Amino acid sequence: MGEDPSRAADPSGPGDPSGPAAASRPGAPTPPEGFAQGPRNGPGQGDAPWQRADGPAGPAPVPDPDSLWVTGGVLLAGILMLCQGAVAALEGIAALADGDVYGDVGAYLYRISLTGWGWIHLLLGVCVAVTGAALLKGAGWARVAGILFASLALFAHFLFLPYAPLWSVIVIALDIFVIWALAAYRDSDPASATVPR
Repeated sequence: MGEDPSRAADPSGPGDPSGPAAASRPGAPTPPEGFAQGPRNGPGQGDAPWQRADGPAGPAPVPDPDSLWVTGGVLLAGILMLCQGAVAALEGIAALADGDVYGDVGAYLYRISLTGWGWIHLLLGVCVAVTGAALLKGAGWARVAGILFASLALFAHFLFLPYAPLWSVIVIALDIFVIWALAAYRDSDPASATVPR
């Protein structure tokens, strides 16, 4: 009357040349790639992890040293360092003059006298301004020195927050940009990175 559906004939039976039995016969055609091959290799299977065809498969592209963002960022970083260094030196002079520019902050964990802050800002400002000028002239050493002095200025203004909160936050943001711009730049001629131009 009716046949049991579980006993239906295998579509890849003995007459089908592409069935599983055909794969074991010599001279039989091989199925297409990825078809009837069994489980795929992947993570945890002992082989290299499987990657999608549209995913990252090779090394990251090398940043273009002539990119407008990178070269413009370095130019802007040099200008910002020159201006910020001059302003920090003036900040230091104002603190050394014992004027009413900075008020008393009371109990503060990193409290330093205004004379101490004056000397810190004056010396750091001169170093930042000189490094910014050297960066604009194309000196190879100025990139590393610029990252160092921008980092020191960032920490100094973080500690100086109670004395000038708004200005310190602005300078910290500018220092982060300067560090990024100088770190992202890759000189197209590596030999010129050690020799001043």
